[in-house]
Amino acid sequence: MSFEGFIRYMGSPECQILKTDCGKVYQDMNHPLNDYFISSSHNTYLVSDQLLGPSDLWGYVSALVKGCRCLEIDCWDGSRNEPVVYHGYTLTSKLLFKTVIQSIQKYAFITSDYPVVLSLENHCSPSQQEVMADILQSVFGDALLSDMLDDFPDKLPSPKALKFKILVRNKKIGSLRETRERKGSDKHGQVEEYEEIDQDVDDEVKESKALAILEDDSQKEPGAIIAAGLPLFRRRRVKVAMALSDLVIYTKAEKFISFQHSRLYQQFNESNSIGESEARKLSKLKGHEFILHTSKFITRIYPKATRADSSNFNPQDFWNIGCQMVALNFQTPGLPMDLQNGKFLDNGCSGYILKPHFLRDIKTEFNPNETPKDIDPVTLTIRLISGIQLPPSNHSSSNKADTVVVLEIFGVPNDHVKRQTRVIKRNAFCPRWNETFTFIIQVPELALIRFVVENQSLITGNEFLGQYTLPVLCMNKGYRRVPLFSKMGESLEPAALFIYVWYVR
Repeated sequence: MSFEGFIRYMGSPECQILKTDCGKVYQDMNHPLNDYFISSSHNTYLVSDQLLGPSDLWGYVSALVKGCRCLEIDCWDGSRNEPVVYHGYTLTSKLLFKTVIQSIQKYAFITSDYPVVLSLENHCSPSQQEVMADILQSVFGDALLSDMLDDFPDKLPSPKALKFKILVRNKKIGSLRETRERKGSDKHGQVEEYEEIDQDVDDEVKESKALAILEDDSQKEPGAIIAAGLPLFRRRRVKVAMALSDLVIYTKAEKFISFQHSRLYQQFNESNSIGESEARKLSKLKGHEFILHTSKFITRIYPKATRADSSNFNPQDFWNIGCQMVALNFQTPGLPMDLQNGKFLDNGCSGYILKPHFLRDIKTEFNPNETPKDIDPVTLTIRLISGIQLPPSNHSSSNKADTVVVLEIFGVPNDHVKRQTRVIKRNAFCPRWNETFTFIIQVPELALIRFVVENQSLITGNEFLGQYTLPVLCMNKGYRRVPLFSKMGESLEPAALFIYVWYVR
């Protein structure tokens, strides 16, 4: 092999940092849905902020192309009996529900064969709910799951059993058996009403006293809050068209009350949505109970209402406790979306990643806030050798940035660590560091590593040049090339880092 051939080989896909096996579906896809992390989006129709920005079909298209498997659709009554999608009570623009569904149908399985969940935030009248049901059935046809699978009458099916299927997540009336008995009957005009507990204030501004009462095992009913003089909950009557209700099979949306309530009453096909602030409090107060909950039931975490700028929280905090659907604003670049994209590089970008065994076991004793009892840590050594045609600085007309590389491990709190190289002055074309870093990672199954290249600026703060994030256990050993991506997630080829990786357990 000539020297030029060797250089080309080192820059080829065979020498990239990501293991070849991780780039394809290699995990067991026969577990029930609740055993997987599922790539999920929040208010998918928005492509800017949450109050004034436009709604656009591109939100759904781009999320699906990235492998997202849970999309959110906020549905409201529109004119001429046509439901619309937008962020209610704001100045965001509106999309027709029908065009949204048509776009999803076109792009649903471009990147992944595994099921797509449509999480409906439904504010429509019963008549327009019937229109929604007609649209879903006519556009998706047989791809729409409208009856339970014979092999899964009392447990969640697997991603493999649901390949190329669309699942509707919404409120539901009655049981799955009652749904099957009604199959084929005329449901036009059939409306059921049920009572649900609603918050007088947003989930995100609950007082900790109310939360503590809810989580007190001695208080089994939400009425305890009223008795305590904290009227944060009210009961309201909700009308659901039977035609739409019967399209909800394995992903029934159910209000989260408490872990105690879920243990006593929650059914296998019911899932909860919990706001990030409440979820964060619960994870600190009762982290182990939270993990036991997510080992049984699909749990969706969404951003708090005050994130009007469409900013994101750190999803790692909720992956650590087994939350399956950690919904982010895909339109907003930055650290949280880098972690999201990096985590779901695994398992062939399928949007489904099998959770570690200690997050699936219903008798698990794992708690991310404590040192694991039976730990099998990884000692990771990385020698950062050099950079290759790093992106130029926006503050320099020539490629003469003062380059520095930051290495950061994300995972359970004890594993979070950040290290950086020395600064190489005025050289982004071929900087050489030759620095070695060693990390001891206690829970490698949950750990991600992020490489960030920056231009040092003491006055304005370091300037981001490029990054790459991936799961620690998806790293190839030996001499490897780390590709770099822009803040928006675009490839910066041929920019890369050249490193040596070694790890042992």
